[in-house]
Amino acid sequence: MTDARDRQADALIDHLQREQGGRLTIFLGAAPGVGKTYTMLSRARELRRQGKDVVVGIVETHGRGETAAQTEGLEILPRRRVSYQSRWLDEMDLDALLARRPQIALVDELAHRNAPGSRHERRWQDVIELLDAGIDVHTTINIQHLESLNDVVHRITGVRVSETVPDIVFDRLRDIVLVDLPPRELIERLHQGKVYLPEQAAQALQAFFSPSNLIALRELAMQTAADRVDSDLREDQAARGLPGLPLRRRVLVAIDGCGQSDYLVRAARRIAERRDAPWSVVTVQPSEAVEAAKQHEIDQAFALARRLGADTEVLRGARIADALLDHATQSGASTLVLGRTRERPVARMFNRTLTQQILQRGAHYELVIISTPEARARARRGDTGIGSWLTRHELAFAAVASLLSIGVAWLAERWMGLEDVSMVFIVAVVLVASRTRMTAAVLAALLGFFAYNFFFIEPRFTFNITARQGVTTVFLFLIAALVAGRLASRLRMQVVALRAANTQATALQALGRELAVAADLGQVLAAGRKALERALSAEAWLRVQGREEPATTTLAGTDLAAADWAQQHGQATGRHTDTLAGAGRWFLPLRGDRGTLGVLGLRFDDSAPRLLPEQRRLAEAMAEDIAQAVVRTRLVAELEDARVGGETERLRSALLSSVSHDLRSPLASMIGSASSLASYWNAMGEDDRRSLLETIQQEGERLDRYIQNLLDMTRLGHSGLTLNRDWIGVDELLGSAVTRLQRYQPGVRVQTTVAADVPAIWVHPALIEQAVFNVLENAGKFSPPDEPVQVEAKLVDGALRIDVRDRGPGIPEDERSRIFDMFYSVERGDRGRHGTGLGLAICQGMVGAHGGSVEALPGPDGRGTVIRITLPLLTPA
Repeated sequence: MTDARDRQADALIDHLQREQGGRLTIFLGAAPGVGKTYTMLSRARELRRQGKDVVVGIVETHGRGETAAQTEGLEILPRRRVSYQSRWLDEMDLDALLARRPQIALVDELAHRNAPGSRHERRWQDVIELLDAGIDVHTTINIQHLESLNDVVHRITGVRVSETVPDIVFDRLRDIVLVDLPPRELIERLHQGKVYLPEQAAQALQAFFSPSNLIALRELAMQTAADRVDSDLREDQAARGLPGLPLRRRVLVAIDGCGQSDYLVRAARRIAERRDAPWSVVTVQPSEAVEAAKQHEIDQAFALARRLGADTEVLRGARIADALLDHATQSGASTLVLGRTRERPVARMFNRTLTQQILQRGAHYELVIISTPEARARARRGDTGIGSWLTRHELAFAAVASLLSIGVAWLAERWMGLEDVSMVFIVAVVLVASRTRMTAAVLAALLGFFAYNFFFIEPRFTFNITARQGVTTVFLFLIAALVAGRLASRLRMQVVALRAANTQATALQALGRELAVAADLGQVLAAGRKALERALSAEAWLRVQGREEPATTTLAGTDLAAADWAQQHGQATGRHTDTLAGAGRWFLPLRGDRGTLGVLGLRFDDSAPRLLPEQRRLAEAMAEDIAQAVVRTRLVAELEDARVGGETERLRSALLSSVSHDLRSPLASMIGSASSLASYWNAMGEDDRRSLLETIQQEGERLDRYIQNLLDMTRLGHSGLTLNRDWIGVDELLGSAVTRLQRYQPGVRVQTTVAADVPAIWVHPALIEQAVFNVLENAGKFSPPDEPVQVEAKLVDGALRIDVRDRGPGIPEDERSRIFDMFYSVERGDRGRHGTGLGLAICQGMVGAHGGSVEALPGPDGRGTVIRITLPLLTPA
């Protein structure tokens, strides 16, 4: 009852919170082009005709005429213009919309990322602010933008969606409208150019908009809408104090291991198949002391259920009816399937049978009771003796406890003078209840009742009671013993359940911590093996993608066959199963999103006759976590490959763009000068001809430098750079680079300072000269005409430091590291007005090949830039 009240209170609080703010309506679609915006605008026009105050905050028509026509007659709020990177972007004016305060605001594309500088980074945050202000919002979203489905969509389409909306936004939902369009019609709209331009449509049909992707996304959208409707129904019923009535009619089967578990599982499978419903098989264990025969039957039934497609779970609880009904509520079950195992006339007389309790308390559930021929025959034989209720161990424990209580009570009465020894027998009952089941405690209470009467109530050694007080005493003793035993038994069940849950939670938490820091497959397997061995006290072996952990363990014979079978069929095999049971290990498949990833093998102590349910559940849960970690590492590797591929494509595009632009300029000058000389040679004076020839020479040399930079960059990128070291003086190195610079840029002045203690260096002279020249050329482009470029070389901490200072506009701090990237194309960078953007990148590669470094620093007085080259002083081996 307390849990039901808590759920009702939580549901009421959530309902009141949603009612206090604005109400959110989402038009959900499976893909772009299904008509979400069109449907939203059509609904808005209808509401407008009904007298509702509707304002268009922002709507993206994407040039679709029929969608734009739906905005006619609606008030459209002017957009806010935001300047970003020399461009103007149009965004929704949130403040104007809040000031206008309409009844309903239309906000298209919920997953949109706002322009930098906006109040919120994402549009869904704007929507939350509107809802908090009491404004109803109608918005649109595609299913691939839902955060919880991001990985699922990525596996389906191969596209990682970057603009996502957290699922918490859906908690503010009032209505969800599924806008659906069959894949064939959507593809036809693509062909007609109603979704994208023809060129974009053709590319989209080959990638995201393939028929299989659209079918899968459509199914996701329908499932999300159905789940939301089901969740809303449950919350509404919980808020009104009504039991949940799920729309998805899950079938829940309860087994107890009393001879008909397999029969119940097969019957429930037929029921679920007829109803096309998901189903689960559970068993309620009040204690961890379960007979071996019953446990074996339950294990076999669980294995059969898993093969037939059911979920399995072991529930803990002192009251079987409570545990079943609570689980049915949490899992959304509507049909309970029970087996009729034995006749219980006394329990039926007091309405205490399991069936009667569920009928009384679970009125909204469909109850199916199935009885097997064996159970009916056993009931006719009247096989309901005490042997079916108690095990030999429990019977012996209750008898021994009763005998010991008689002896202790006699000693206490004789030597300690204790007149009332009833507490001794009550302690014995509590002891039995804390170690066994309630049935044994009842037996101990009855034995104690008769022993107390026979040995310690006058007249002794008879069951006669002469005094009225004696009758009251013995019967009060019996009641107290039964109550104490009941309380002790229930407390023990709770302690056992908490201990099992805590053990599993602790093991999974430790495994999660270790897997979280595992960066690759090898670390995942090593962490998983250690955690399994620590938690299960078993020898663990894992194999994923042909990699084994530990690598020193090699399987052979039946073990190898069982491991291969488990991986191939995705089912448990080996020891403790019915498949290849002669193997020495129990093998579990590691299942991922794309099938079986690998296999896990566990070798338990040979002295253990069977696998405990707690061990089985913990091993399966840990195997699932390990499989998810393997999937994560694989996705990270695939993402890295995709990133490298994308970066390569970006560099290729940048190279083509740079080459097409920067190489065309000197070629155009050379072709123009050569054409003028060819056409007007005789008409030109000597000075004009010489000027054109110098232009051809200068542009040709500039073109040669561009090509040389490209070749150097190619050699660096393919690790084809060979260092042919030799001794060279630093002054000679710098002088050669300065002389070369002045040949290309005569107007640049350079001041060179070399400390006296700088020795000759052991480097590749041509490469270091090229690196220094690239830095000098870059500095010369940005240094004012009246300011010289300063070059200083000195020893610092045993290394050579070469500083090249210019007095140009400088480089912002956040861009200093980027100037060493290839094709960096801002005006302050290496590219500037001329160049391919490779000079400093090549410089970094060449200096790095010598073990040195290059960094960009601000000028001494805040003006200009200092490019610092640091080279270690090496000597030949």
